[in-house]
Amino acid sequence: MMTPSNLFDLTGKVALVTGGATGIGRMAAEGLVAAGARVFIASRKAEACEAVAAELNTKGYSGTAEGFGGDVATEEGIAALVAEVQSRTDTLHILMNNAGRSWGAPMGQHPYDAWDKLLKLNVQGMFHLTQSLLPLLLKAASPEDPARVVNVGSVMGEVPKGTATYSYAVSKGAVHHMTRVLSNDLAPEFITVNAIAPGPFPSKMTDFALGSEEGRAESAKGVPLGRVGTAEDIAGALQFLCSRAGAYVSGAILPLSGGMQSAAPISIFNEDLQWPAN
Repeated sequence: MMTPSNLFDLTGKVALVTGGATGIGRMAAEGLVAAGARVFIASRKAEACEAVAAELNTKGYSGTAEGFGGDVATEEGIAALVAEVQSRTDTLHILMNNAGRSWGAPMGQHPYDAWDKLLKLNVQGMFHLTQSLLPLLLKAASPEDPARVVNVGSVMGEVPKGTATYSYAVSKGAVHHMTRVLSNDLAPEFITVNAIAPGPFPSKMTDFALGSEEGRAESAKGVPLGRVGTAEDIAGALQFLCSRAGAYVSGAILPLSGGMQSAAPISIFNEDLQWPAN
């Protein structure tokens, strides 16, 4: 039936959200739990994940949450995270690769090691975790209901937005292209791979700019839709991509930036001029 309750229902699905204790990961985890999924929330701070899971389990949603530690920045950390997931389930329907970090420093001062740190976590760690969890994803995959991988990119990986975010923007551009490459390889295995490309959302990472009402209002001036993102925007996107509603979508980079990805700030013509009559 083509009702919202059927199209967006995630009852019985098992999901892993990395970096799920704060920000966009926290928003996504709640959206998945609300839709009925059993959600594993992992990040380097195990206690924070456990606290978020406990909070979500008190909200009356049909799904459940479990929190534990997991570090995607090292090969050893990924192996330990995969082992923890395997101890809890032999099937994984949804993987949200959200763990990441940012770095901002102007040209002439952007440090050499920023590139290594960001690419290692934002790109290399994302790929290796997906590869390591592939056996569990394959068990959940079917032609009618594929397993889902959702990577977190950024509007900065689409267009040159932001200031002095060279290594971060390039790492997110790499995430977007890796999403397309993985989609091409995994679609025949009935695993969809998509990415979201968020604009400004309140989070620990963006607190320096969006941590106050004044900061959010200032950032909203650069968004065509005139506001920063909300938890509902992230939750809705994940519910779509991970449910029956999004089962035929793969290789997509879903913009969640209020139109920033296609905004043209400067007209090529003087807007005061009148177009000539035909």
